[in-house]
Amino acid sequence: MHRPRWWAELSLIGVVYAAYSGGRLLVRGDEASAVDHGLAILRLEESLGIDAEHPLNRLFTSVPALGVPADFAYASLHYVVTPAVLVWLFRRRPAHYRAARTWLMVSTLLGLVGFTLLPTCPPRLLDPAHGFTDTMAHFSAYGWWGGEASAPRGLGGLTNQYAAMPSLHVGWALWCGVMLWRYGRTPLLKALGVAYPLLTTLVVMGTANHYLLDAVAGAAVMGAGLVLALYVLRRRGTAEAPPVVSGGCETSTGERIPGQRSVTHTADDTSHAAR
Repeated sequence: MHRPRWWAELSLIGVVYAAYSGGRLLVRGDEASAVDHGLAILRLEESLGIDAEHPLNRLFTSVPALGVPADFAYASLHYVVTPAVLVWLFRRRPAHYRAARTWLMVSTLLGLVGFTLLPTCPPRLLDPAHGFTDTMAHFSAYGWWGGEASAPRGLGGLTNQYAAMPSLHVGWALWCGVMLWRYGRTPLLKALGVAYPLLTTLVVMGTANHYLLDAVAGAAVMGAGLVLALYVLRRRGTAEAPPVVSGGCETSTGERIPGQRSVTHTADDTSHAAR
């Protein structure tokens, strides 16, 4: 399989991301439905006792040493770490790059379907009576963002404020984590592969940008995207070859224990077969 061309990959990723960003704007949904969906998710979590957003949001709001770095992480890492991992795979693990890129793209488009079918108001935009504080608005003096999520001040109209379900912050972070864990060759990279998606999950809830179930849905979208990506790659004949389970061991007629033999025949084997 030939190595992907960087300019073709860059163009493809740019087209998919532009379609994703444009699609988010086109499927904003109405505010009333988004609020209803957000409240339904919150009530479900409260009934199950898994509404972890409340204590995390109170902690991040009351401790600036946690809240400010979390806001910076939410506003930037999503757009820095994911491309960095893609470039790393392209340069260092080219044999695995195409499958990984396809998985990421398919999952991203599935996330867009989720935004379309279920516009959801994030916790930070609910009525203050529900007990959430928008930490990015609260600490906006420390960064480039205002009161409209991670968008720079004055550009909030270019974002979809009701695209909380699923959380692709968590989904993309999970993809990055899997790549670092699977293809990283040092303990540090593998540790980052575990820590990054967990940290991202805490950040999106603590900043009141997502519910816990948004994070769960983000992971589920990545799982569905993996299945579809494998199907797409197999149809195109570009899926990574599965490992050889037998390790080269073959059995011949009447042989119960396989012997380690080369697939190519020696000259003696050839002459014996000719007799």
